Amino acid sequence: MDGILPVYKEAGMTSHDVVFKLRKILHMKKIGHAGTLDPSVDGVLPVALGKATKTIEFLQESGKIYTGEVTFGFATTTEDLDGEVVESQPLSRPFTTDEIAVAMKALTGDITQIPPMFSAVKVNGRRLYEYARAGETVERPERQATIYRFERTSEPIFDETTGTQKFTFVAEVSKGTYIRTLAVDLGKQLDVPAVMSQLTRQKAGGYDLSQAHSLADIAEMMTTNGNVDAWLQPLDSAVAQYPHVALTDEQWAKVKNGIGLPKTALIPVADKIVITYQGDVKSVFEWREDRNQYRPYRTFSIE
Repeated sequence: MDGILPVYKEAGMTSHDVVFKLRKILHMKKIGHAGTLDPSVDGVLPVALGKATKTIEFLQESGKIYTGEVTFGFATTTEDLDGEVVESQPLSRPFTTDEIAVAMKALTGDITQIPPMFSAVKVNGRRLYEYARAGETVERPERQATIYRFERTSEPIFDETTGTQKFTFVAEVSKGTYIRTLAVDLGKQLDVPAVMSQLTRQKAGGYDLSQAHSLADIAEMMTTNGNVDAWLQPLDSAVAQYPHVALTDEQWAKVKNGIGLPKTALIPVADKIVITYQGDVKSVFEWREDRNQYRPYRTFSIE
């Protein structure tokens, strides 16, 4: 089986768990996921099968859409509800919807983020969560991210007893965004501690939740049909963001023999292009200034 299988990852399991279980369900080893989801987060996890594993880096380049819930009034070590509370500042009054809207707008566009200590980012060869678990601190690198949309989707709920306020949201973000940190940053805009109290990834790699299937459904499909072909997304869908160039028989013969492609009126000017032949995606080519031509960047098939 070759293609992209959008999986619905349930909360409570790691992305690695999904791949491990799928290898048993699908009876194949060549499987990889695109874009790790934290154990407490549910949602879309694009999984590449067979030849499609070569597309994982392209799947990871696309932006993502999340829905979730932010809670003001306390902060944790992990920036979600899994960690220990490290700061508590009960609200004396609820924030108005206008105040929240202004704070969310301030975090829309290009922003700078600092990754949480409990994250997989590597510093000096070690992951940040390894430092955190050892009780060590280390300077964390800044990262640029783009927030295309960050909007409240419910009326804020204020709990006078706990001094907390929460509401749901939708966020459309670029690759590399620390989505948990977005909740913390929102709290900073309002001078209060905050956490991401719930999170679901609605879209990743170009696939949304409506296209995703649970492990239980996938196992049942395999038992019934012996394959999941009906649910596989074509390899082409992983590179849909690049211009596609259909080669003639003559061009394909040259490309198979290692000859590059010059820029012509028929080939769009882009850093990367997708080469197709007889309707099949064959390769991703990139422009090489030193060679003054397009050269293979990632080859999927030369058949």
